[in-house]
This record gives sequence, C-alpha cells and structure tokens, in this order.
Amino acid sequence: MQVFHNLSIPISDTPTVLTIGAFDGVHLGHRHLIGSVVESARASDRRAALVTFFPHPSVVLGRAAPFYLTSNEEKLAQLEPLGLDIVVVVEFTPETAQIRAAQFVSLLIENLTMREMWIGHDFALGYQREGNAAFLQAMGVERGYTVRSIDPILLDGQPVSSSRIRAALRAGDMRQVNAYLGRPFQLSGTIVRGAQRGRKLGVPTANLAVWPDHAVPTNGIYACRARVEGMTAPRNAVTNIGTRPTFDNGLRTIEAHLLDFDGDLYGQMMTLDIIGYQRPELKYDSVEALVAQMHEDIRVARSILEQIPA
Repeated sequence: MQVFHNLSIPISDTPTVLTIGAFDGVHLGHRHLIGSVVESARASDRRAALVTFFPHPSVVLGRAAPFYLTSNEEKLAQLEPLGLDIVVVVEFTPETAQIRAAQFVSLLIENLTMREMWIGHDFALGYQREGNAAFLQAMGVERGYTVRSIDPILLDGQPVSSSRIRAALRAGDMRQVNAYLGRPFQLSGTIVRGAQRGRKLGVPTANLAVWPDHAVPTNGIYACRARVEGMTAPRNAVTNIGTRPTFDNGLRTIEAHLLDFDGDLYGQMMTLDIIGYQRPELKYDSVEALVAQMHEDIRVARSILEQIPA
C-alpha cells in the first residue's frame, strides 16, 4: 500500500477504482465498502485507491469536538491489510472545505486516473456537500467514470457508523463498540510515571498517555489486553479510566494493571485492546475497601478474558 499526502500531483497512470471519506475507526461498514473497491479493482485490472481526510472535516468546520476513534497513524495501520494499492491522506483545512465538487472530481480523474467511484448511501463531497450521488453520477457520464453506491451494514437493525461508535463509547457499551468495529477498540501511547499509588497498594499500574484528541471510553473499570513494546505476547490487564475519586478527583488518567506482571515499563509504547466494561468508577470510604474491590476487579477481568482468545 502506497501512501501519498498530496492529491494535486500525478499519482497513478493506471486507472483506479476508488472511494473517499474520513474513515475514522475503519469499522465494519468502511471495511465492506473498501472490500467492494478492492474486488472491483482486481476484476478489472485496475488499482484500488482510497482518499481520506485528516483532520476530520467535522472537527475543522466546528461541527464536532475532537473525539477520534483512530489517529491518522492508527487509521493507516488498519487500512494496510485490506488490499488497497493507494491511500491518499488529504489535509483538511478551511480552504479544503471551499473546493467545489467538480474541481475535486477533476483532481481524482487527472491525478488518480479514476474510472470508478464507490460511495456510501449518504455520501457527498465538495463545498457545502454539493457533490451528492446524483451530481457525481451526472458528472460521471460527462467525464467517463462510473459511480457505485453501497448500502450500509446493519447490526441489531442499526447502520454501523462512526457516530454510533462514539456514542457507545461515551456510554461504556464496549459490546456495541467492538461489534461495530469488528475488533477491540484500542488506546495507544507511552507509559508515563504516575503517583505510584497502585504499587503502594500492591496493585502496580502502567499509566498510559494517549493523544489528547483520541476518543476514550466513559470512566470505569475495563477488562483489557495490553500489547507492550518489547513483549512477544499480549498480557491480560484490568484498566481504570477516571479521576481516582477515593484519593483526589484529579486529572483523568488511564491506568492498566497487567495481570501476573511486575516490572518497570516507563517509556515503553503500549496498546490496550479494550475488551469489556466491568463497572463504573466509584469512591470508597477507605483504602482497604478500595483494595478489596481492586482484587475483585482482577478476578472479574480474568473471568472475562478467559472466554476470549488472545
């Protein structure tokens, strides 16, 4: 998969089949759409291409606060195994939002040799979303490309979408989040030093510093799998996301206790696969009550993770 960051230069002389969108999360609906692009490209001896935007257009245009399901690097990592030949990451700016749909399509034709465009049922591009399906199809007749529309993937009778995943994260519904993604939701970052209260209580934790604009599930306790730089296999973990109300109600942190492990991980990169929500974060009347609950959380996490292959 070749990655480009400029749509205004020649990229492919070979005709392409492509799709366009933010693709935040690379969820089941995205994968279905991308799979159709790749299948069509292989059948017609063309290259499979994807054009995506970062930052997210809704964030740049002030329609939504940053709450990304995937960073740009995570998105590319999720796209890598899907069979695409070309990915173009377009930096979305207020100026990008002013590009007319016809001009954007011309860039796709001139620099990606687009011959086929696949879109979702509610897709539109260009200034004020003027490039809807009808517009793109009419332009395709004029400019020599085909438009193919695909229906959304439904789970539990609802369309899979990034917005539904974000809402489920805010509610702590990891069953829905992971079902819509088709994989565990992930948080990645560097392990940093914290207050070391966990170690003093006999339950050492690794404090994970994630990208501030990354979506984080609601405060609570989660069963996780931790993938730590330098370790050959993932480790089971129980993670607290929250403000430590028993102690200080401080800044929100992500603290993972790796089961059956006690070592120095500071400075290492770690990814948490968040498997299941266990309970809300609570304030306890005593440290002893908190420690007892932490050991119960570890027991529950083991029970959850034993049922799910690593």
